[in-house]
Amino acid sequence: MRVDRVDLWEVRLPLIRPFRTSSSQRAAISHIVVRVEVDGIPGWGECVAPIDPYYCEETTGTCWLILTEFLIPAVLNRDWSCIDDFRALYSRVKGNRFAKAGLESAVCVAEAARAGLSLARWLGGTRSLIQSGVSLGIEDDLGRLTDLIAEHLAQGYRRVKLKIAPGHDIDVVRHVRRRYPDLPLQVDANSAYSLEDADHLAQLDAFNLLLIEQPLAHDDIVDHARLQARLQTAICLDESLRSLADVRHALEIDACRIVNIKPGRVGGLIEARAIHDLCLRRGVPVWCGGMHEFGIGRAVNLALASLPGFTLPGDVSGSDKYYAQDLVEPPILASNGQIPVPDTPGLGHQPSTERIQAASRRHWSSLKV
Repeated sequence: MRVDRVDLWEVRLPLIRPFRTSSSQRAAISHIVVRVEVDGIPGWGECVAPIDPYYCEETTGTCWLILTEFLIPAVLNRDWSCIDDFRALYSRVKGNRFAKAGLESAVCVAEAARAGLSLARWLGGTRSLIQSGVSLGIEDDLGRLTDLIAEHLAQGYRRVKLKIAPGHDIDVVRHVRRRYPDLPLQVDANSAYSLEDADHLAQLDAFNLLLIEQPLAHDDIVDHARLQARLQTAICLDESLRSLADVRHALEIDACRIVNIKPGRVGGLIEARAIHDLCLRRGVPVWCGGMHEFGIGRAVNLALASLPGFTLPGDVSGSDKYYAQDLVEPPILASNGQIPVPDTPGLGHQPSTERIQAASRRHWSSLKV
């Protein structure tokens, strides 16, 4: 097999509502859409790195450079026999996991289509429906926040995640808990705290949270273990876990008790599946996080979340929560807090080239190289 052609588009879509975290605020999302042809069979992927380096070191701009200058030249018109062989072609490239994931996922979709399988079945997925949660950004108006929660609960979403930050944490969670005492609720700090805040964070134990996500530094594991020893609430790691080895190290020292798996963050679906398999063997719950994916990346996450170890509702929610019009048909929508997993070959949601081109800021094709 070989990759005959690669096309990239940098696509920008406005968000229905601005989204604020402890480190950034966005009114629109820019991601790189990847299309490959493997022996003439098309496959689609999405490089979901953010436009700025506030969540991780990679950005849309760095991914564009790494893809066009290093990853695509390493694989184009090179023979390989399986997905592991394909990944080996660019193994000399260190890090740059979001860039790798966008390319790898497109090839996985093509491989699934070639085998006549849905991406979920090709990965080993067993679920026909996934449980969907919702992630809400920081809101200064707590009345507006509870209104948003009510709106999403009415739509059937099974879990709510609140973004928190210093000065916008304990009182916010207390307010929500009083209004919704039985709501499956978790919080995400996006690395906004330090170990010196342990006593402050311990106040969150009073609210029966599912988990506290990534409270400390984006590249830390050791201090998270120290913090977990002082909390009753489970810590879930996100930014700190960039590989199977990172997850193994974190579990060995009890730095977390729950794992958020994002294929973009760990370099692609194959590494994400390996992390899932490790956690499943060890009885560690996992869930699928989100990066405001367009429909292509959302469909990839949907397939991943169909694996048996994904026992907690994830961030794969309906695209209508974020975008007025997405890039795929049919749109990915939740009904009563569940999203069906496609069973047709490949991605299961057809990207619209017309919409991609209309929202594109730049285009690159290997045919022009």
